[in-house]
Amino acid sequence: MTRVFAGLTFMMMFSLVSAQDTDPVVLKVAGENITKSEFLSVYQKNNVNGEVIDRKSLEEYMELYINFRLKVKEAEALGLDTTRAFRDELAGYRKQLAQPYLIDEEMNKALLTEAYNRKTIDIRASHILIKVDRNASPADTLAAYKKIMALRKRALKGEDFGKLAEENSDDLSARDRTVENRNIRGNKGDLGYFTVFDMVYPFETGAYSTPVGEVSMPVRSDFGYHLIKVTDRKPALGRVQVAHILMRVPANATAADSAAVAQKAQDAYNRIMAGEEFARVAEQMSDDKSTAAKGGVLPWFGANKMIPEFIKEVSALKEINDVTKPFSSMFGWHVVKLTDRKEIGTYEDNLNDLKQSLTRNDRAKKSEEALLNRIKKEYKYSESLKARDAFYKVVTDTIFAGGWKAEQAAGLNKTIMTIGRRSYSQQDFAAYLAANQRKRTKESIPGFVNSMFTTFSNEKCLAYEDSQLESKYPEFKMLIREYHDGILLFELTDQKIWSKAVKDTTGLEQFYASRRNNYMWDQRLDATIYTFNTGDEKVLGAARSAIQKGITDNELLEMINTDSTTVLSTDRRKFSRGDNTFIDEIEWKPGFSTETKTGEKTTMIFVHQVLSPEPKKLNEARGIVTADYQNFLEQEWIRELRAKYPYEVNHEVLSSIK
Repeated sequence: MTRVFAGLTFMMMFSLVSAQDTDPVVLKVAGENITKSEFLSVYQKNNVNGEVIDRKSLEEYMELYINFRLKVKEAEALGLDTTRAFRDELAGYRKQLAQPYLIDEEMNKALLTEAYNRKTIDIRASHILIKVDRNASPADTLAAYKKIMALRKRALKGEDFGKLAEENSDDLSARDRTVENRNIRGNKGDLGYFTVFDMVYPFETGAYSTPVGEVSMPVRSDFGYHLIKVTDRKPALGRVQVAHILMRVPANATAADSAAVAQKAQDAYNRIMAGEEFARVAEQMSDDKSTAAKGGVLPWFGANKMIPEFIKEVSALKEINDVTKPFSSMFGWHVVKLTDRKEIGTYEDNLNDLKQSLTRNDRAKKSEEALLNRIKKEYKYSESLKARDAFYKVVTDTIFAGGWKAEQAAGLNKTIMTIGRRSYSQQDFAAYLAANQRKRTKESIPGFVNSMFTTFSNEKCLAYEDSQLESKYPEFKMLIREYHDGILLFELTDQKIWSKAVKDTTGLEQFYASRRNNYMWDQRLDATIYTFNTGDEKVLGAARSAIQKGITDNELLEMINTDSTTVLSTDRRKFSRGDNTFIDEIEWKPGFSTETKTGEKTTMIFVHQVLSPEPKKLNEARGIVTADYQNFLEQEWIRELRAKYPYEVNHEVLSSIK
């Protein structure tokens, strides 16, 4: 956006202006009428210091505003607003600016509040999954539903939920399995602890809506149907950092072996309680060699990143440096010390992160649904399901291989949906199907057509709302106009002023030659500063004598710096006042100045010549000369524009502004 705002020097964001018959024209410029209220709004937005309106400032701003409008008019006359680059850039900005208008604010606020409330709670739950594709046929969907309901009845009658999950769940993690010759123990449906955004939204909602110890009704997600049993609910852990000591239990360990490991963990705990440093005990005793050398410290984590036994014990630690008693898990025995904690914070603390997570999460669909419902109601949306269902006969399985042709629906020409003043035909939908087909798993044709039609109609509804933004929201229209004019102003000013001043070396040289006395050096000193890293008078005396006799700086450096140690450094240049503290303090006359000694360091200054004021060369003043040349080019350009385009200020109306 930097590029646009560089072109908006004199044009701030427009406020909503309601130009009525009582709103007189204060300015006519190149065929464009600017009303009193519009000009006043722009002036007040630009008056960032909130100064009282006075006639002088209004008239000065009017001159700047005339220049601005003339430049934009010239850019339009040159066709800069018709180029592909301009249209693409403006479209990109418009897309960004339209986003806040294409959300349902009320629903978004409710979702953000819900997300924050859930973030303050950690849930532990188990689940059983019966897979069914989201686009499955009604028969397949019903079969999956009946299966999950039968399992729920068994769970409610008292059957062990973990065993039901192990034997029936389509989530493979529920049962023991072998992956790449590695045995992995099943979790019997236990998902451990999690919080907001860790699960798909329907599952998350099902979990947070189910009391501890109870089993939910079937929850439908894109994966299928879930039964959820909530086993714990606690205040959120937030993010923590801990140090840990792990005592591994060997595979196929006997009861005696396990008892020995438990005792070893107890011994480590006892040493810590006796005052020994946790880090030292971890280094000596922990079986987790990747962390032992670091005192057992683990990376920061939240509730969903560790096994539930670990999370439960860490959550019970109230103060920094508290240590758990030894506890066991599938990995062995643990002793854990809390080293740091980041609390959840307030709603305001989390708002930006919540907004970003919301846009990436499937709950954004809920916000979009609310927006679509409003759009459809506002613009009297209608659809013909009969016209949609006609596609059941013309869409074939070739569409799942990307080979379906819109011509196969050539006989379908009825209206399929209407939104506002825009209607779409069956041919529009056929073209959409053809353009959006891809290789995918086969499914029922009716289910596929219905899903694609929903997506088609939603896209058209959102597009229609987007097309109405300028007419519905005058402030949005003004904002787009601001960007439109800003891009044009930047482009043309770059061509006429900025780039030209840099590239037009001949013009720059001529401009400088006619004004060279405007760029003067003040009085300067041609001097050398000698810095010696020694206080040895023998060395210093030899240097003074050589300098008085006219030795060059390079010759002096060779004479003094005779070995690997650098004794002398020199700095000869033309100094202006303010360039160097030593130079500012000495008397400005030829010859040696007073020497300065600081510890082992000695500073000598020899003034070769006092230089009278003189013009700077172009390469010495190029920056300021270029800036002045740009100002010159702009003033010349403004004179041309004012001669080229008519403009008229209604001073009577301008004077009425108070």
